[in-house]
Amino acid sequence: MKTILVFVTTLDGKVTKWFDPHIWQWSSKEDQAYFKQIWKDYKLFIMGSGTFNFDPVKPNPDYLLTIMTHEPEKYEQYVTKGQVEFTSESAKEISERFKKQGYETMVVVGGPHIATAFLKEQLIDEVWLTLEPKIFGTGGNFVIEEPLDVNLKQLSCEKVNEQGTMITKYAVVKKEMAHPNVL
Repeated sequence: MKTILVFVTTLDGKVTKWFDPHIWQWSSKEDQAYFKQIWKDYKLFIMGSGTFNFDPVKPNPDYLLTIMTHEPEKYEQYVTKGQVEFTSESAKEISERFKKQGYETMVVVGGPHIATAFLKEQLIDEVWLTLEPKIFGTGGNFVIEEPLDVNLKQLSCEKVNEQGTMITKYAVVKKEMAHPNVL
């Protein structure tokens, strides 16, 4: 199963403007259209409860949205079987479950804690990043401060408007695990 991490960011790496989570207020209409298309093209999405709390996604029979939280019982009123679910599973457990269920692609769309959890476990295959030609100086990053060492190889880069918004796609270069008998 391929796992794709999708974010929009400024040139200085911010995914929020001064910690205001209203991305649609500063992201380009081209990025917003691109993000909507991703929701039409794929069937399985993962986000964190912080992202969900900010803007609860409505159930849709076209996809399954899984929200990661430490307290899934707090969200029982939002559960819609086969459309919206809440789980306290780890990134690895979620990946294994959906792989066994036969999903071909999983899209991670929200929350720095969730992005970091998947990156730390080396579960991300591709990073799709929209780069907006803006600098905020202060704001959230798409990963939390954790020691990570993720190498990427660019797959594509497309300028989508006159301002210079770039939609970029990268493959994660998987690290080979050292053989246990090799020092």
